[in-house]
Amino acid sequence: QVQLVESGGGLVQPGGSLRLSCAASGSIFSRDTISWYRQAPGRQREWVALIGTSGLTNVASSVRVRFTISRDEAKNTVYLQMNNLRPEDTAAYYCNTEPTSQPWGQGTQVTVSS
Repeated sequence: QVQLVESGGGLVQPGGSLRLSCAASGSIFSRDTISWYRQAPGRQREWVALIGTSGLTNVASSVRVRFTISRDEAKNTVYLQMNNLRPEDTAAYYCNTEPTSQPWGQGTQVTVSS
């Protein structure tokens, strides 16, 4: 059974915005810290942001000014709001528990290009 499902990616112009969604099973959402990661072609997967069950957040310094992570208790969903997107943000974005405990999903592709 898939426990985490990413969605919301797409093609956007530089300077644009996207909101990614990570739909989690109830047990994971209520129990685990959830992180967003991304992986660009030819590069290692990197951590982007996390949010704990209390709502405490941390965001990688490289994107802190532009990205915000949040959670919706009613929908068991974690969001990654990405603003002022840059071509270097192009990557497949994934969510997982922190530390990672679930199989990696298919992710959602974000492409920033004019």
